Amino acid sequence: MKYNHKKIIFPIIIIILSVFSISLAATTTKSNKEKELRNMIGQMMVIGFRGLEANQDSYIVKEIKNNNIGGIILFDKDNPSTGTIKRNIESPSQTKKLIEDIKKNSNSSIFVAVDSEGGYVNRLKEKYGFTNILSAEKIGLSNNADTAKIEGKKIGSELKDLGFNLDFAPVVDVNVNPANPVIGYLERSFSEDPAKVFIYANKFIEGLHQEKIISAIKHFPGHGSSTSDSHLGMVDVTNTYSAKELIPYAYLIQNGYSDIIMTAHIVNQNIDKEYPATLSKTFLQGLLRNTLKFKGVIISDDMQMGAITEHYGQEKAAIRAINAGCDMLIISNNIKIYDEEAPTKTIEAIYQAVVNGEIDEKRIYESYARIQKLKKAYNVN
Repeated sequence: MKYNHKKIIFPIIIIILSVFSISLAATTTKSNKEKELRNMIGQMMVIGFRGLEANQDSYIVKEIKNNNIGGIILFDKDNPSTGTIKRNIESPSQTKKLIEDIKKNSNSSIFVAVDSEGGYVNRLKEKYGFTNILSAEKIGLSNNADTAKIEGKKIGSELKDLGFNLDFAPVVDVNVNPANPVIGYLERSFSEDPAKVFIYANKFIEGLHQEKIISAIKHFPGHGSSTSDSHLGMVDVTNTYSAKELIPYAYLIQNGYSDIIMTAHIVNQNIDKEYPATLSKTFLQGLLRNTLKFKGVIISDDMQMGAITEHYGQEKAAIRAINAGCDMLIISNNIKIYDEEAPTKTIEAIYQAVVNGEIDEKRIYESYARIQKLKKAYNVN
């Protein structure tokens, strides 16, 4: 019997091609899913960088494009270089052009954030040509809540003109300890009365909102009683914390606040014996989400602060922060070191944690959805 080789070989080729096609499709699907997940994780990052100007070859533009970064934060001083290197903010015209060029060249929807509280904590200083803004303490001492709204609107107007869309303000810490080196001493609190803090913070937020600027209240669950600075190391408020420090958060949330809440790197062993608020499910999932019913975005304070890096390591801490309930992480590169690889390393660590089952993939989807909802609400582009 003669075999027709053509008749035999042709079906075999068809089978091989089919198997190859199925394998290729599976590989492509896996590759697309990996890219989608990495892009979602990238949206969870707010990063700092060096540079007074930007173009398509700049580090920050490449970083936004390559890692789908969700937000950037600008500073006037470069702390790792002790001021020998210029950072981001030199004048109104320069800052406005920097933001325009980043948006133009990255072609991405990003939060452009700054710490503009007024008083001592304001990256847009009068000496650079920006508008002078009263500190929270001085606003509180005016005994006129409308002053808070006027100052908030003043900040908001300037931020909008410059191209910012997010202000890490106002501080809603209650001035429990006026000698507190990072809150009271710097005039960052409206009052020692939590009800007054709520009223003035709410008015300040109204002013920002009138100019379509997103607010971020801080530092949850309250940094006002501390006796040390979390930039430098761990802060324990177990023996100084007062329950009244939660009141501004509770009232603002009840009043419909749903923008962003920033966490504090503080330990309160009466609530969580092991972890600071930023890394604590008890604080973020239990207290903030379940008890206070906050529906907006939870963002960490800077993950490179001493309170975190000296005790947990940046990448492990990032994983723990997400599991605790943080939707976004700040990597300022402006504390002690400047590491342009830090965002990429953090994204990779989080991605691997999802792959390994250390982070439930659902957590990434939840955070991504909250971030996109907020961006859509304020038409962030």
